[in-house]
Amino acid sequence: MSSERTGSTHMQIGEVAARTGLSLRTIRHYEETGLVTPSARSQGGFRLYTGTDVARLMVIRRMKPLGFTLDQMRDLLDATDRLDTGEKLTAAEREAVLERVRGYEQDAAEQVEKLRTQLARAEEFAATLRERLKPGPAS
Repeated sequence: MSSERTGSTHMQIGEVAARTGLSLRTIRHYEETGLVTPSARSQGGFRLYTGTDVARLMVIRRMKPLGFTLDQMRDLLDATDRLDTGEKLTAAEREAVLERVRGYEQDAAEQVEKLRTQLARAEEFAATLRERLKPGPAS
């Protein structure tokens, strides 16, 4: 259920799960490991999330199948948070943060290429099986 508070929309964990395709258990796990923190709590103690929290969860969801660890996810989120918050960074600090993000982009691109190769092999295998299932000449 969404509610309006101080100009931002808050969602309970069930709505966040529906929007992200993540289970409640997974969202709670990411909370326990410090990857995401609910922006607020309702009077009844329910976790309340914002669109920003959902965006963080989507980053995590996209990193997971590429084999990134929780520590890597945390590091990337920290780097993007530093860039997004308007924090005053020196030119050297900003370049160092951008370099961290570039490293993750390169790692992601490499994993995507590996997945494309695996998918192509899987498609070839499925095609081979389909060919075997075609009716042959009568014996």
